[in-house]
Amino acid sequence: MIFPLEELIEYDGNMYEITSASSRRSYQLSMLKDPEIEENDGKVVSLAARQVFTGEIEFRLEAQ
Repeated sequence: MIFPLEELIEYDGNMYEITSASSRRSYQLSMLKDPEIEENDGKVVSLAARQVFTGEIEFRLEAQ
């Protein structure tokens, strides 16, 4: 899957939050060597973004 541009265009939430969540999820996936990465042709960022946009994973930013 390529980067989910349609979901990105239609997203009306906080762009910083979704970018941060996708970035952190990309890191998690690469550190875990998740087998789903290979199914996604090694594209970690697009996989993470899809998971965030589709709600497959949930995220929240903690107040500092």
